[in-house]
Amino acid sequence: MLLAIDIGNSNIVIGGIEDDRIRFEARIATDRIKTSDQYGVEIKNMLDLFGVTVKEVEGCIISSVVPPVFNAVRTGLVKLTGLNPMVVGPGIKTGLNIQMDDPGSVGSDRIVIAVAALQEYRPPLALVDMGTATTIEIVDSGNTYLGGCIIPGVRVSAEALSSRASQLPGIQLDKPRRVIGKNTVECMRSGIMYGAAAMLDGMLDRIEEELGKPVTVVATGGMAQFIAPLCKREMKLERDLLLKGLNILYQKNHKS
Repeated sequence: MLLAIDIGNSNIVIGGIEDDRIRFEARIATDRIKTSDQYGVEIKNMLDLFGVTVKEVEGCIISSVVPPVFNAVRTGLVKLTGLNPMVVGPGIKTGLNIQMDDPGSVGSDRIVIAVAALQEYRPPLALVDMGTATTIEIVDSGNTYLGGCIIPGVRVSAEALSSRASQLPGIQLDKPRRVIGKNTVECMRSGIMYGAAAMLDGMLDRIEEELGKPVTVVATGGMAQFIAPLCKREMKLERDLLLKGLNILYQKNHKS
């Protein structure tokens, strides 16, 4: 089994992949003050929860956008499994032609998602990842990674609104009943949810205008399942792009 781990700003995704099939997926909170021993225990607990023994783990791969947490998770994983994990970063073969001012600055999760999407869809692609931040990345023909944009995430925007406006409460980000709200909570929910959807529709229109051709839109991330249905654009929802991409990268580099 391959143990694939993606360290994000809010959550750490842990997946077990066997014969290209995701056997389990779990999430734990990203905590910058936890030690390697604590992360090792948490990973072991997740394996136990899904009935997986440490001996079944034959390989590991990690991607991370949180440098202070990466070393703790990596060391905890080494202590637990005795394996040296593959790390998504400079030197790893991705098959992408990254046309950025500083290719090394592209987040490893962006690379992983692009690699996974290219296995399923033909470019040009607009990849929307709705997590702590909402990112849009563009991949053109020839597996060319052109760049993209970074936008405050839906939950980050909601929390900022509640914390900075004293009369606005914290709310659940459920599907709005209507666009024109009839009370404060409805107005906030409509503005946040439909506002995010309208923002994506508008950004994708501008991207296509700049690119000069239509794109296939692939959406992933925790909030995508709630926002994508509110968009006017057609979007392909992909829940497990990160784990699929980590598996592809591991197989590509492990074999080589």
